[in-house]
Amino acid sequence: MHDNTPPAPSILLVGASRGLGHAMAGEFAHRGWTVLGTARSAGGTALHELAHQHPDRVLVETLDVTHADQIAALRQRLDRRRFDVLFVNAGITHAAPDATMAEVDPEAFSRVMLTNAFGPMRTIELLGELVTERGLIGIMSSGQGSVANNTLGGRDLYRGSKAALNMFMRSYAARHADSARALLLLAPGWIRTELGGPDAPFTLEQTIPDIVDCIVAKRARPGLEYLDRHGQTVPW
Repeated sequence: MHDNTPPAPSILLVGASRGLGHAMAGEFAHRGWTVLGTARSAGGTALHELAHQHPDRVLVETLDVTHADQIAALRQRLDRRRFDVLFVNAGITHAAPDATMAEVDPEAFSRVMLTNAFGPMRTIELLGELVTERGLIGIMSSGQGSVANNTLGGRDLYRGSKAALNMFMRSYAARHADSARALLLLAPGWIRTELGGPDAPFTLEQTIPDIVDCIVAKRARPGLEYLDRHGQTVPW
């Protein structure tokens, strides 16, 4: 007797050790997906605990997106695997978030841009071919990366890093215009995480189902979109 049950969809979720990424991993696993999540450390994270709880659904690989050699090594290890979704969740902010460019030191500038823009895009460039022909490639952006919506200023370095990320992803989309893959820049909103801080108005429990719904729905629409977690377009 043949089992005609289709295989579970799969996601390679980069940056899933804590916060938004870990919560996304849990939600996808809860929905029956196979999740391969990455963490910068080889053990001791919430993602590793999730994998221990769901060994049939959640696997863990070690990756720091700021190190090209680690991305290349992961690409080699996963060479025979294919995923329905590749989603990169990586982001840090500056210790003095409202510092102007005159007040940001070059090391801090480099660190934020490397983590928020260069690292995620390099990851997409190197791992994108692991995604099925009609799969989805996405990155966690931010509404603060919108140039059009920046009417108040503040958080200049963080905003700039996410705007750069958006531009890099638009270039990637232009170079892959003949691809049937869906491409997504996701602005999740201000959420109570370590990055978002305690004053954020929304909890992970309130927002993660919408974030996952947005990713799943976008799979049916090839090409690049910049969306909030409700699937609404964010102005560039």
